[in-house]
Amino acid sequence: MSTDFDAIFKAYDVRGTVPDQFDADGARAIGGAFARFVAAKGAAAVVVGHDMRPEGEEFSAAFGEGVIEHGIDVVDVGLCATDMLYFASGRLAMPGAVFTASHNPAGYNGIKMCLAGAAPIGSESGLDLIKQLALAGPDPSGSRGSRTTEDMLPGYVEHVHSFVDHAALKPLKVVADTANGMGGLVVPAVFEGLPFELDHLYPELDGTFPNHPADPIQLANQADLMSRVLELRADVGLAFDGDADRVFLVDETARPISGSLTTAMVARSILKKNPGSTVLYNLICSKTVPEVIAEGGGVAVRTRVGHSFIKGVMAETGAVFGGEHSGHYYFRDNYRADSGLIAALVILEAVSNHPAGLADLVSSLNRYAASGEINTTVGDAAAVIERVAEVYADAPQDRLDGLTVDLGDWWFNLRPSNTEPLLRLNLEATDEAEVARRVEEVRALFA
Repeated sequence: MSTDFDAIFKAYDVRGTVPDQFDADGARAIGGAFARFVAAKGAAAVVVGHDMRPEGEEFSAAFGEGVIEHGIDVVDVGLCATDMLYFASGRLAMPGAVFTASHNPAGYNGIKMCLAGAAPIGSESGLDLIKQLALAGPDPSGSRGSRTTEDMLPGYVEHVHSFVDHAALKPLKVVADTANGMGGLVVPAVFEGLPFELDHLYPELDGTFPNHPADPIQLANQADLMSRVLELRADVGLAFDGDADRVFLVDETARPISGSLTTAMVARSILKKNPGSTVLYNLICSKTVPEVIAEGGGVAVRTRVGHSFIKGVMAETGAVFGGEHSGHYYFRDNYRADSGLIAALVILEAVSNHPAGLADLVSSLNRYAASGEINTTVGDAAAVIERVAEVYADAPQDRLDGLTVDLGDWWFNLRPSNTEPLLRLNLEATDEAEVARRVEEVRALFA
């Protein structure tokens, strides 16, 4: 076994390079560990799937064998997007695991795991224990589980469709770039039967990503989508990541729309159908988001960054929706899990109801300028954060996730990386010039 468990177990999932950090033997060991972990919680079966990466089927089968030899049954759903696995976990009321490395380039693979009902598993809620059990080696129960297969795609499509009013949908022209990722399976299936004209870029499932990386948060990877939107005079462009659980929007002028503003638009639509509801947003979303939630009569709740935190707060508050700047959108009625396709349909319904188009729909939300996430290598992240906090001691601050300082016309959040000697700075101000000036001011304190 060449799997390096210390390297591949992260805060929220398992991820590493193949085969030097992660191999099939490691997948089997983690499968056995996962089986023991969920068996202790009363599970008798788990649902398992994989994305289109070259070793996905082999690793998924090895993981399944590790589960089965520990007396737990496996329901194999085969090729699936991550949000489709979450749907399967919710619909079947089983813990689940999907082999994917999300937006990482070719040569990576990993596992996203959840408890029954798509409940999150992070380092503090089971992932560290699963790692320990994998390192300890197998402990077969004596009785073997069984393996069955199930096609979850039809049920998943019906579920995604349930989030919009089909009668309200108009014949929009939509370009979707799925970047040779799992969107190539789920996007056409969801769009079939809907009144949209779909132009599909890079639909072939190919985990070597021959056209461009499946990482749409990087604007360079949206270039082909932007060009195609202009060429076809399309109404909306959709850019999905490798496992299709995230989506980024491009309007009809080929202008990219941030995850924050998409969160605001989805929140506005959701609140029209669920008046007075609670909506979550993470603390590095634009101030536009809580403003729009309040304007829509909702209750805005600010959270830490990361899916396990957001899903936990959703469970505590009964929130109907939650959004992150990174393109993750969580829905109460989707087992509190994130789904790029559900978010995309909600936006397409909003555009259908707004004849002036997406650019006009989002225009009222362009209230501030943002730096985006700026990463800086530092020797001692904690010391730098304390120094910055002292300089701005007279301004309101909080430590919900790193350091957030609100100076009225501008604010910033400074968070240390979990895995690298990096500080992550996100800053928002009234305009681009002020953003540039304030970023320089804050970063000058790092030295």
